[in-house]
Amino acid sequence: MLINHDTRRTLDSVVDLLNTDLDGLPALRGFAERHEINGIGALGEQDLAAVRSIRDRLTQVFDAPAAPTAAGLLNALVAEAGTTPRLTNHDGHPWHVHYFAPGASLAEHLAADGGMALAFLLVEGELERLRRCAAPDCGRAFVDLSRNRSRRYCDGRTCGNRLHVAAYRARRREAGD
Repeated sequence: MLINHDTRRTLDSVVDLLNTDLDGLPALRGFAERHEINGIGALGEQDLAAVRSIRDRLTQVFDAPAAPTAAGLLNALVAEAGTTPRLTNHDGHPWHVHYFAPGASLAEHLAADGGMALAFLLVEGELERLRRCAAPDCGRAFVDLSRNRSRRYCDGRTCGNRLHVAAYRARRREAGD
């Protein structure tokens, strides 16, 4: 499956949004800065509430039991965001498509671009790549972009390694070592 650079970056921002607490305006500003989302103006409490709402809706897409449910959720999300595809090459980036309207709020930006990135996965029959970490105490969201769709953990160096070490120690205890 080929995913262009912009779609990959947007999927990364969707995953980060799903895994971020957003416990206040500093967290929201930090999220926007991490993902280089500009042109959104000053952020206020109404933006925080709106982005939390979009996060909840994106979570529903991520956790949808089947493609028809996800498609319905995505159709509503991008329609309400006022999706307006346009070509741009801002800030030294090569030509790419933005799906949010000029002057869109942060929530509209995330709904339009995030919704479209998830829609591209659905169209390609790749919705099963939207996953939750298999570690029992984690559950963080991630997109499995491995070639054989075998990724099980949000981060193999933390969750995956922790579970592998625990399994190894349990085997050693069983063996009487």
